[in-house]
Amino acid sequence: MSQTDNSTIQALSTEASKLRQELQLRDQLVQQLSQELFRLVKGNTNFMPGPEVSERHQTQLIALREQLQAVEQQVTFYQDQITSRDTEIYQLRQTVQELTDRSRMLEQVVQELPQIYRRKFEERMAPVREKVATLQRENRQLQAELQSVSYRLALKTRTATHSGIDLPNFPRLSSPDGNMSTVPNV
Repeated sequence: MSQTDNSTIQALSTEASKLRQELQLRDQLVQQLSQELFRLVKGNTNFMPGPEVSERHQTQLIALREQLQAVEQQVTFYQDQITSRDTEIYQLRQTVQELTDRSRMLEQVVQELPQIYRRKFEERMAPVREKVATLQRENRQLQAELQSVSYRLALKTRTATHSGIDLPNFPRLSSPDGNMSTVPNV
């Protein structure tokens, strides 16, 4: 809720309170006037005023009725204003409550976002990790096969190199004592 809304609600509340006080004061004045008129009328039942006094009373009575009517109109006007302000205050409170609820919901969502992102990241990373593990296994297998092939090739190369060179074969001579010597006697 913004500070402007708070100040508007406070100003409306203050004005409504002021209008209620004025309305109570006017109600008291009307009550007092009614009581005074009732007392005057009740206390003077035997009094028959003369035509000029009666005319003056009629004029005062008409003036009082006009004042009473004006006060009633003001009371109605102020009551309408109070009702309007009360409705506006109620609507503002509803709006404040809705915004507060929405704010709480958004705060909760913001607090849950890291967990949601972690979970989503893990969900996306699972196939990638699986693919990397598969590739690493294939890589190890291929390296083992490469080593095996390299080893066999080296053996073949070594065997081919040794058998491919023609070394002279010297005849073995037997000596009179029956020993074979590899060195010929010259």
